Amino acid sequence: MSEAQSSPQAPAAAAPALEVEQLTVTYGGIRAVKGISLRVEPGQIVALIGANGAGKTSTLKGIVGLLPSARGRVRVFGRDVLGMPTHRIVAQGVTLVPEGRAIFQGLSVRENLELGSILKRERAGIEQRMQRVLTLFPRLGERLSQAGGTLSGGEQQMLAIGRALMGDPRLLLLDEPSLGLAPKLVRQIFDGIIEIAKGGLTILLVEQNTRLALETAHQAHVLVTGELALSGSSQSLREDPRVKAAYLGEELHV
Repeated sequence: MSEAQSSPQAPAAAAPALEVEQLTVTYGGIRAVKGISLRVEPGQIVALIGANGAGKTSTLKGIVGLLPSARGRVRVFGRDVLGMPTHRIVAQGVTLVPEGRAIFQGLSVRENLELGSILKRERAGIEQRMQRVLTLFPRLGERLSQAGGTLSGGEQQMLAIGRALMGDPRLLLLDEPSLGLAPKLVRQIFDGIIEIAKGGLTILLVEQNTRLALETAHQAHVLVTGELALSGSSQSLREDPRVKAAYLGEELHV
């Protein structure tokens, strides 16, 4: 038997959930994102942190095709998606929960959740995901017939995340999930995010609460005026004196 026949082939490495290469996003004549590159492995939580106006939201919108000015390369599970219309990117398993939540105020909680499954037709799977969402966020189960617009801000955020999960995504993009919420509700939201990741879902998280983002994520990137200034494990960035001084409210001693 030849060596080629006797040596089993090594299994092919799984494609990253997300690869971004030299992504540039322009608004008019202003470059909001300036050629950034990052990678998210399947099952990871990766955080994008930085000050307001750093380009975090623009990065997410560029990934999902909401900004046609985006240039560079974006691959989702090995497939090039930059330039695709947003609905086709969603069909690849990518869902964005936008800043501000954008739920349907006049529809009930149940109706909002069911709309998340609009591309999924199998009834059994929809019911299974509904039960998963209600287990994750029990408050929604208590308010299924209530109009989305009557929920508290934290409950609306739970609903926005739950609606995204109803589409059975493989990659979830979360934009500022803690914005404007009371600390107790923020903790509940992030406990839910951690549980979602334990189920195998990959998450790219934009979050203003740097401390909480670094406690939650495996890896993190710091954006400064549209450029990646720092990248690494969340543990290493938590200990980085520049991050401590700029984002964690700790004094930098030199």
